Amino acid sequence: MASVQALQVFPRRHYSAEATEPSAETKQSETKGEKSAETPPNPLEEKLKAKENEVADLTSRLRYLQADFLNLQRNAAREKEQTRDFAITRFASDLLETVDVLSMALKSIPPSALSPPEASSESPASESTSSSTSNSKSALEYLRELHQGVEITQRQLLQTLFKYHVKPFDPTGDQFDPNLHEALYQAPIPGKEPGSVIDCQKMGYMIKDRVLRAAQVGVAQDTQS
Repeated sequence: MASVQALQVFPRRHYSAEATEPSAETKQSETKGEKSAETPPNPLEEKLKAKENEVADLTSRLRYLQADFLNLQRNAAREKEQTRDFAITRFASDLLETVDVLSMALKSIPPSALSPPEASSESPASESTSSSTSNSKSALEYLRELHQGVEITQRQLLQTLFKYHVKPFDPTGDQFDPNLHEALYQAPIPGKEPGSVIDCQKMGYMIKDRVLRAAQVGVAQDTQS
């Protein structure tokens, strides 16, 4: 019996699972503690973020509207300037006919007709006649005054057109340009480059950078054709 008692083995100690692993209740309590540790969402902050997004959107729209308004202002100013510059286009075109008539009147009188006649020996009878009519003007003087009046009228009319940016141009010697010139005829002229303007029947006119009236010209033709 003593030997049996000596060989008696002490029972092993078994630690329960409850001591090593947390229970489900402990886990739930820890989870609740973590959730309670998190701060709840503030409704004021959410409203503030929404308002910030709204402000950013409205600012972007305002910038687009400002850009559109500036473009509208520029376009309106450009159209107003063009309307002011080209408002007299039709009226100026009608005045050009008057300028042409005055130019034709001036060209119809050759310079030799305006020069005084050469001095010649006169008889005593003619001298007495001329002395009796010395107080009256001669036909030559009347012609000179008429020519001078027409010339002044044409000059004043052209100066008035210049004020509104209407200017003439003579393309004689230039290459023919269908945008600026109107060809009335073609002629083979030796020594002239084919396609060049050899004669200007009517002056062309520009109003700023636009053609008010194309110049009526004659064009050199190729002599080899």
